[in-house]
Amino acid sequence: MRKPEPRLRRKLLAWLLGPLVVLLVLDTGAAYWNSLRFSDLAYDRALYEIGREIVLHVKLDGNRPRLDLSEAASNILLLDQEDLLFFRVVGEDGATLGGDAELPPPQRGGEPGKPRVYRDTVRGEPVRMLVAWMPVGADAATPKVLVQVAETLHKRTRLAWEMVANVVVPQLLLIVMATAVVWFGVSRGLEPLQRLRRAVSDRSHLDLSPIDTHDVPGEVRPLVDEVNELMARLGRTFDFQSRFVADAAHQLKTPVSGLKAQIELALRENDAERVRHSLAQLYISADRLSRLVRQLLSLARNEPGALDAMQLQPLDLNAYALEVSMDWVPQALKRDIDLGFEGVEHPLVINADRDRLRELINNLIDNAIRYSQPSGRVTVRVTRSDGDHCRLAISDDGPSVPVEERARIFERFHRLLGTQEDGSGLGLAIVSEIATLHGARITLEEDIDGVGNTFSVFFPLRAA
Repeated sequence: MRKPEPRLRRKLLAWLLGPLVVLLVLDTGAAYWNSLRFSDLAYDRALYEIGREIVLHVKLDGNRPRLDLSEAASNILLLDQEDLLFFRVVGEDGATLGGDAELPPPQRGGEPGKPRVYRDTVRGEPVRMLVAWMPVGADAATPKVLVQVAETLHKRTRLAWEMVANVVVPQLLLIVMATAVVWFGVSRGLEPLQRLRRAVSDRSHLDLSPIDTHDVPGEVRPLVDEVNELMARLGRTFDFQSRFVADAAHQLKTPVSGLKAQIELALRENDAERVRHSLAQLYISADRLSRLVRQLLSLARNEPGALDAMQLQPLDLNAYALEVSMDWVPQALKRDIDLGFEGVEHPLVINADRDRLRELINNLIDNAIRYSQPSGRVTVRVTRSDGDHCRLAISDDGPSVPVEERARIFERFHRLLGTQEDGSGLGLAIVSEIATLHGARITLEEDIDGVGNTFSVFFPLRAA
C-alpha cells in the first residue's frame, strides 16, 4: 500500500490543533474529577443529615437504645426520585436496631465524632456509604449508635456531568472557532506557496528565468534562491551547449566542404600524379579537421562546471613542464625552432589535473612554435613569482600581439588578422578555460627582448 505523501497543511494543522485537543481531553478529565468531588461533598452532607434524622428516632429503654421509626416516617425520610437510600442502625453491642440488614458491615469502624464516607456496593449497585457513631441524646454520657446510610450515585454522576458540560462546552466551542481561524490562517499563509507552484508549473520548459521572490515567506526564500541559482547554472550550461553546437557547426562546415571539393577533384582526374596531389591535400585537410575536432572536444570537456570531473593531485610543475616540453623537441627541430627550458632547482608543487595541465602546456607551446619565425626561439620558464604562486611562462619570437587585441586573444574562434598559419582560434580559449579550472590566471605581454610574446600562467602553490 502506497504511503500517503506528507502535506505541509496537514502537518501545520496537526501541530497547531493537536495540542488543543490533548488539552481539552486532559481538562475534561480534570473537570470531571473535580466535579465528582464537589458533587460527593454536597451530597455527603445530605447523607449525614439523614443519619442525624434517623438517630432522632432512637429511644432509650433504660440504657438500651431502641429504634422507633414508623414505616411512614421511613418512607418520607428515604424518599428520593433518582436514587435508592439504605440505612442501618447498630448498637454498641453490635446488635442491629433497625434498617436494612443486608448492608455490608463498615470497612473500618467509624470513630466517635469522625464520620467516614466511602464507595461501596449494595445489591450489586455502587453506592456512597456514610458510617458514623452518633449519641442517642444530647448528653454525651448517653449510649451511642453506629449509623450507616448508603445512596446510589445517579444524581451525583448527573450533577458532575452537568458541571463538566458547563466547563467543557465553552472550551469545545472555542476550539471549534480556533480550528476555523487556524485553518483560514494556514490557508492564507500557504497561498504564496500555491502561487509559487503555479508560477513554476505554468512556465515553459525553455523558460529558465529566475522565480519572482516577491511575497515569498522568509522560510521558503532560501529554497527559492537555491532554485533560481540552479536555473541560472542550467541556463549557462544550455547557453554554452547551444553556442558550442553553433560554433562547431560553423567551424566544421568549411573543412568538410574542402574535403568534398578535394574528393570531387580527385574523382575527375585521370592523371595519377594529380590524383596523388589531391590525396595529399585530402590528408592535410583531414589532419586539420581532426585537430579541430580534438580542440572542440577539449573545449567541451573544459566547460564551466567541469571542476567536479577533475582529479586534482599534487604535481611538481617544474618537472612536469620539462617532461611535456621534451615531447615538442622533434616538432621544434622540424621547424628549425630553438626550444629551450629554464626551471628552478627545487620542486614547485601545485594541485593540478595532469591531463588538463598537459593540454594547457601543449597548446601554449604549439601556439609559440606555430607562430615563431624559422630559426626563432621558444623558451619555457618555470619560476616562483611570490610567496603563494609560481609562474609558467612560454616566450616566442612570433608577431607581437597588439595591446588592443590582448583582451580578446583568449576568446573562442578569435584570430589575429594577417596571420598565415592555419588555426581555429580555439587553442588559447582552451588554455584560458583550463587555467580558470585550476584557479590560475593568465597574462600576455611582450617578450623581455622586445621581440615576440610571453604567455604567463600563475598557479597557486599547494599548501605545505
